[in-house]
Amino acid sequence: MPTARYCPDMPRYALKVEYNGAPFAGWQRQADLPTVQGAIESALAKLEPREHTIAAAGRTDAGVHATAQVAHCDMAKDWDPFRLSEALNYHLKPDPVAITACAQVDGEWHARFSAHERRYLFRLLMRRAPAVHDRGQVWQVQHALDAEAMREAAQYLLGRHDFTTFRSSICQAASPVKTLDMLEIEETTGVSGPEIRFHLRARSFLHNQVRSFVGTLERVGSGAWTPEDVKTALEACNRAACGPVCPPQGLYLAGVGYPDDPFS
Repeated sequence: MPTARYCPDMPRYALKVEYNGAPFAGWQRQADLPTVQGAIESALAKLEPREHTIAAAGRTDAGVHATAQVAHCDMAKDWDPFRLSEALNYHLKPDPVAITACAQVDGEWHARFSAHERRYLFRLLMRRAPAVHDRGQVWQVQHALDAEAMREAAQYLLGRHDFTTFRSSICQAASPVKTLDMLEIEETTGVSGPEIRFHLRARSFLHNQVRSFVGTLERVGSGAWTPEDVKTALEACNRAACGPVCPPQGLYLAGVGYPDDPFS
């Protein structure tokens, strides 16, 4: 797939993007399937009729949401950033995608390669009745979870490790070694009832790493695993040692960090 390349005669713009991932086959453009990238590139083509290729900080899977994905595009015209975001939002209708901020950036700035951290949120709803208002926005389980036991287990995942156990078999990352900087577990009450919210931060993540973490920690919260079982699974460096991979609908790309925030 072609990647966005810098042309010195084309101004570059950073876009902060919010989307509901439910109707999309993920971020990355695919033939004959609706994707977030495809929706934004189609909107750009309405403004400047030609083929557009944008780059993003991360490629979310089908059903995964974002509150603060970051992408960049190169335009032929020198657009006022506010007018560009307004025009894109007009042409993105009725897709559940919105440009919440736009800024002109240096031509060498790159949404993916300039980033130094990604932040994810995972929402887990605990109630027996089917979710109505949060349907498709949370992973729902019908039993209460022991958040303190999950916090104890999460400590084993912090820091620099070989995360082969929590890596998808189709992950394309060059190495399974990553550094997890934060994994905080919050108990709160959402629109639909009691939630466990997982807040994660790292420079980068492996494919399905967050969902593998959450699915495994849920087993601890339910009492099926002990916190020490997570340590054993991590040290096994074996995908078969992972707990169940949870579904995508509770996962949100919640932020991307840069040395200099282009939107500040």
